[in-house]
Amino acid sequence: MREVFQTELKEVQTRLIEIAKDSTRVMELASAAFLTSDVTLADQALASADAINEKALSLDESVIRILARQSPVSRDLRILVSALRISASLERMGALAGHIAQIARFRYPGSAVPSVLADTFKEMGELDIRLGNKVVKLLENTDLDLAKEIQAADGRVDELHRKVFDVVLGDDWKENAMFTVDVTLASRYHERFADHVVDISAKVSYLTTGTWNETE
Repeated sequence: MREVFQTELKEVQTRLIEIAKDSTRVMELASAAFLTSDVTLADQALASADAINEKALSLDESVIRILARQSPVSRDLRILVSALRISASLERMGALAGHIAQIARFRYPGSAVPSVLADTFKEMGELDIRLGNKVVKLLENTDLDLAKEIQAADGRVDELHRKVFDVVLGDDWKENAMFTVDVTLASRYHERFADHVVDISAKVSYLTTGTWNETE
């Protein structure tokens, strides 16, 4: 019976890793679509985001069945409860990346990014993708140093998020209301994507140490 339970826990981990990879891939597609006005990439990102939602729901249902059948305690219980919370964060990461793709889709064939902010959004996208890849590694092999590295890297995304608002609120901003809405929303989506990665790193740290440290 114990061997079956351990197999189930391993399957939960494998499925979390798969969803983490998918969420990062959606951000790759969405960021490229947003920067280049590529509607094909935007549509791929949106389809993938929908698939992530289904995978997360299926995983949650599996975890709940395991909880009901096995009645785990101690660290095993922490693993399963954390898996539910990590699944929710991964699903939101996919959804947030999908929102970025949706902006690109709505503005096609025009651009959603004015030239003055193109480099800023390029860096934000690259940072989010890098963070997404790091969280995949973290889920594959728990590493407290990597968790701390993720939490430190989030600071740069926050800086860029603030920069977008500084530009939009500055006297030199002459873009129309559509651009203003697009870039402020897109910046928020990028920032929240990174926040969820940091939140996952805190949950993984909790699994290792048994101590919860609030990161937001």
